[in-house]
Amino acid sequence: MRNISKGSVLISEPFLGDPNFSRSVVLICEHETTQGSFGLILNQTSSLFLADVLEENIYPDIPLFVGGPVQHNTLHYLHRRPDVIDGGIEVMKGVTWGGNFQQVKELLNNGVLSANDIRCFIGYSGWEIDQLDNELKKDSWIVSKTTADVIFDTPAENFWRNILKDMGGDFKVMANYPIDPRLN
Repeated sequence: MRNISKGSVLISEPFLGDPNFSRSVVLICEHETTQGSFGLILNQTSSLFLADVLEENIYPDIPLFVGGPVQHNTLHYLHRRPDVIDGGIEVMKGVTWGGNFQQVKELLNNGVLSANDIRCFIGYSGWEIDQLDNELKKDSWIVSKTTADVIFDTPAENFWRNILKDMGGDFKVMANYPIDPRLN
């Protein structure tokens, strides 16, 4: 599958040379052939929590993921609660990107929104017009689909491997490739 649309996931091929995307799974939040693409890496953790980057107190420990190598001074989030967070853009069934951040902070602090309902990211992944298409032609990425439950419930350290295993066939074998084939 090479057709990319909002809600597609890009799975890095096992030996992708770019350290920013090694063994990464990127959710495409926006894909416009005339403007480029925007996505968030779902499985790169950081050592920071949401409370570390805000002036206000956020009481639950919400881990921050690294959304990509672009603009680490920006904060993005995906959630599965459009019923209580105004605004935002539906990326796929059960996954909304952004919305009213003031509501997010209040809902986290009063327990209506849990850490399992939201993923927060510093930075993002971006591609200029045709850049992502060129990377696909070089087989840098495997394009697939997933579900909201996989996005919010899969631990980051297992994400890349689990999504490939779930795809079956040759992808299931690929999930077990060593990081460095010389050490095999």
